[in-house]
Amino acid sequence: MSSNQQGENTISISHQKRAYSLDALRGFAVLTMVLSGTISYRILPAWMYHAQEPPPTHTYNPNLPGLTWVDLVFPLFLFAMGASIPLALSRRIQSGITNKFNVIFYILKRGFFLGAFAIFLEHFRPGEIADNSVANKWLIALIGFVILFFMFVRLPNNWRKIPQPATTIAAWILAVIIISGIHYTNGIGFSLARSDIILIVLTNTAVFGSIIWLFTRNNLWLRVGLIGLLFALRLSSTVAKSWTAALWSYSPVPWLFKFHYLSYLFIVIPGTIAGDLILNWIGKADLDKDFNRKHNYKLLAIIFLLLANILILLIGLQARWVWQTTLVSAAICYLTDFLFIKPENETEILIQKLYCWGVYWLVLGLLFEPYQGGIKKDPATYSYFFLTTGIAFFVLIVFTILIDIFKLQKPLHLLIENGQNPMIGYVGFANLVWPIFINLGIDSFVIANVKTPLHGFLKGVFYTLVVGYIVSLFTRFKLFWRT
Repeated sequence: MSSNQQGENTISISHQKRAYSLDALRGFAVLTMVLSGTISYRILPAWMYHAQEPPPTHTYNPNLPGLTWVDLVFPLFLFAMGASIPLALSRRIQSGITNKFNVIFYILKRGFFLGAFAIFLEHFRPGEIADNSVANKWLIALIGFVILFFMFVRLPNNWRKIPQPATTIAAWILAVIIISGIHYTNGIGFSLARSDIILIVLTNTAVFGSIIWLFTRNNLWLRVGLIGLLFALRLSSTVAKSWTAALWSYSPVPWLFKFHYLSYLFIVIPGTIAGDLILNWIGKADLDKDFNRKHNYKLLAIIFLLLANILILLIGLQARWVWQTTLVSAAICYLTDFLFIKPENETEILIQKLYCWGVYWLVLGLLFEPYQGGIKKDPATYSYFFLTTGIAFFVLIVFTILIDIFKLQKPLHLLIENGQNPMIGYVGFANLVWPIFINLGIDSFVIANVKTPLHGFLKGVFYTLVVGYIVSLFTRFKLFWRT
């Protein structure tokens, strides 16, 4: 097994152990994304929606600051993606691909397929298909799920009798044929500009984040320094008629790449730092097997204080009690720090390092909160990037303690299995569950019985659990979607 040096630590990867806490974080992000999109509109309180799209009209207001749990969903997924980069690329490098050009080709290839997934998926979305163009647009959406399945699925070894390359190629050809015959709501047929914006942002940050990690994997502070350069470029781009403004607005392929998408590297790059820490922890020869039970209370206290801090941040920043929230959050961080004194094993060292980085980004985000009119998701402020990154570190710590110390992998299997198969989870509701429920009349029955805010929330929980268990079933059958 080969290894790379980063500072005083030796980073290596074991094929026998997986970072289930990272899978759980990714699965949590995917399922909360489904939940946020399926809860009933209008009738729930404002903190159940994006801060800038309050009920009952959900009209977008770019001047409205605040932070809700819904605003955390995308940053958590971006952070998890960034943390996955060192693990995924290290496996490629240690499997024998040592030439950087070959690794870059692999990165670009994955980026191409992720971008293609964003375009094809949006063309199969039921909301994009014109109502009068087909007898049943929901059937088209369901067919789209099946086609996407064969376009991106990785079949297990015991399914190898199925000629996967031929099946994949046939699915791509069929997708092009079907899409070319669909009429869309804007009156335009197939268009490269019709794409899922979330997946396009993921494509850009995955490619650039991976390349940045590849060239800085042995120099952490150079990677941190690149965040400063990105910060300077984004800040100076606000100066009218400057060369930085021209560069920031330039896009050679506007349907695929825009410079301002790279702002989300403020979350992805810190995610790669967490990934390096996890990679180093996995590579230790003497991973901890038993923990002193006297530390249980300390670890439970860490979980409680981290979750309390997140809750206070969400409540305080949404209510606009900014300086009060900052003081309380700082006090909780100071108190929590005492629980990390003298770590006694590799896992405790890992969560201590994750905590230090989390506090740094959290403090940075709180200091930037008054700037740009307060924290906002869209257009994203510096406070939003940095503060949500700090929260992502905290959530990762919670899952690390629960899974790697308390061994709660089985109770948390739904999050883990969804995190291992996020593409299906992302597609599952709009292109599988929803079309089936529409055709069976289940959706109408559920909506008819939504009479209170609690019912509206439980509606979303029901849909989310259905998606979650479907994805879990795919995962257990080892049917993974990959780019």
